[in-house]
Amino acid sequence: MEILCFKVKGKLAHFRKYYANNTAFSFSIPPRTTMMGIIAAIMGWKKDEYYENLSSENFQFAVRVITPLKKGFHRLNFLSIKNLGDLSKNLDSDFRGRGGRIQTPFEIVSGLDIRKDEVKYQIFLKSSMDGQNLFQKIKSHFLNDRPVFNVSLGIASFSASIYEIQLLSNKQISEHNSEDIIKIHSAIPSDKVVELHFEKDLSNSNFIEEDLFPAEFIGNHNRELKKINRLLFSVTDSPLSIKLSCKYYKLNTLKEDINIVFVDE
Repeated sequence: MEILCFKVKGKLAHFRKYYANNTAFSFSIPPRTTMMGIIAAIMGWKKDEYYENLSSENFQFAVRVITPLKKGFHRLNFLSIKNLGDLSKNLDSDFRGRGGRIQTPFEIVSGLDIRKDEVKYQIFLKSSMDGQNLFQKIKSHFLNDRPVFNVSLGIASFSASIYEIQLLSNKQISEHNSEDIIKIHSAIPSDKVVELHFEKDLSNSNFIEEDLFPAEFIGNHNRELKKINRLLFSVTDSPLSIKLSCKYYKLNTLKEDINIVFVDE
């Protein structure tokens, strides 16, 4: 067994909630579909042509928050477009500002201090037997080549970079089942949580969120959702104290030992 893991960081992030029509709400962590897009950007795959390759039948994903996060609403000053007009004949069109502007709320994920902190996540990728051939290509590219396309945290203008790429071998990975309370560092499927142990520590509090995330699409060029995940996670760098009904993985990384659960469990 091998697990490819890497960290991604950027100044700001926005992962638009798929069920928000009028306002741009954001998830706090990247959904599985966004993590698929990050892999595809690094590999240089074409848009909408990687959904089947990175399906849950072939790959499992996990995500962890590295630095404490917060969300806040900002206003975007968009052009108010009510009349398309004909730009070739009329220079005074809504696309040139004739219709005025409209302010739209936009939720942004940032570090606690937006001036100096960054948004950081750690992403984990494990393949099934069906995905082994593709996994060999992915790990080779990550370890030996630079990203083909720019990586972003949700939208193109929120540029990001990857760092601390690691390929964990079988000696660094162990599977466990436990009926005791354990520390889990990654997002966890809510239906796998038997008990949540919350300790309020004023110096380093755990802030817990739960949300429905898009998991994967029906197929290539078809962005209709095939599956959603309900995940429980912390928006700080502290792990959750959880009793699980599924297995978890203990990973011996370069800097620390961590416990994770894949969102596809």
